[in-house]
Amino acid sequence: MSAFHSERPAQAGAAAAAPSGAPELPAALLALRGRVDAIDSQLLALLNERARIAGEIGHLKGTGPVYRPDREAQVLDRLASENTGPLPSASLRRIFIEVMGACRAIEAPLAIAYLGPAGTYSEEAVVRQFGTLVERRACASFDEVFREVEAGTAHYGIVPVENSTEGAVGRTLDLLLATPLVVSGELLLPIHHCLMTAAGSDPAAPLQVVYSHGQSLGQCTRWLARHLPEVRQVPVVSNAEAARMAAAEPGAAAIAGRAAAARYGLQVLHENIEDEPQNTTRFLVIGRDEVAASGQDKVSLVLAARNQPGAVHALLEPLATHGVSMTRFESRPARTGRWEYMFFVDIEGHPSQPHVAQALAEIESRATFVKRLGAYPAARG
Repeated sequence: MSAFHSERPAQAGAAAAAPSGAPELPAALLALRGRVDAIDSQLLALLNERARIAGEIGHLKGTGPVYRPDREAQVLDRLASENTGPLPSASLRRIFIEVMGACRAIEAPLAIAYLGPAGTYSEEAVVRQFGTLVERRACASFDEVFREVEAGTAHYGIVPVENSTEGAVGRTLDLLLATPLVVSGELLLPIHHCLMTAAGSDPAAPLQVVYSHGQSLGQCTRWLARHLPEVRQVPVVSNAEAARMAAAEPGAAAIAGRAAAARYGLQVLHENIEDEPQNTTRFLVIGRDEVAASGQDKVSLVLAARNQPGAVHALLEPLATHGVSMTRFESRPARTGRWEYMFFVDIEGHPSQPHVAQALAEIESRATFVKRLGAYPAARG
């Protein structure tokens, strides 16, 4: 008989009986609670077995990377395809990210660099991608995030690369061009801004200044113009820093997420003040290791074309020839000369696929400059 078909339900039900003097619980409720207790015990045994097997896999890998974004993406995709409910697939994804993170932590805890201080959207992106059981290293700038990973003091970094309202994050693009690191993954994070002030301050008192990251101020332009047209707007290094400053300054407010309000003890005056309800920021994971194909991937490139008519069209023509979809095309001024540009391009697929490899080879033969930023699992919703 299976160990999972035992007398635990009856035992658990008896243990859950109401204490002396309390109302007696219905037998049906006690039976259901007993079944839940038995299932929890099964889950506990299976989770520990999973952790032991993950440890064996780690020993077999030797010095290979602990974090395998391609493998984790495949696991999550398979579970989503097998899910019949009632748990939504998004909830299952969060649960299994934590499970995989806990197994990783037994093998070797990861350190993840992000733009700090604590309470930023970047920190939220770390948790969404890696789970809570990682060491989160708050950095003062995007440059420091890249330096931490390049130096090996952090295993990976997370940086925002574009926002659905404000467009590209220029400093991230510049650093991607210069770094030896590769893109290891991406995620899409819905961004909901709050206006907040120091706890205990009068919500009706006039404001003199609003602090936030420049991108966030831009994402709330219409709301600020309508509700706080006379209030001075001051961009700072991060939204969490804005919250920290507002907490200590009378007459100041910050635009940040709820996590920052909770961490720095601010009261939220207005929620969801972003101009676009679908406001979303795309984050990239940066690391040192190339990533194998997951089955749903992207390749990011930086290209330069010859300065002649039709050069950009000719540069990208191999994508159409080989049936490769382009999902992003962003131009940025080059540092090499006036009116010269670098083109940041994302395409669907992985270089291990023949049609993608052929398209990339032809593009590289036509470009005056090419840098592959990385191939990685595409964001899953």
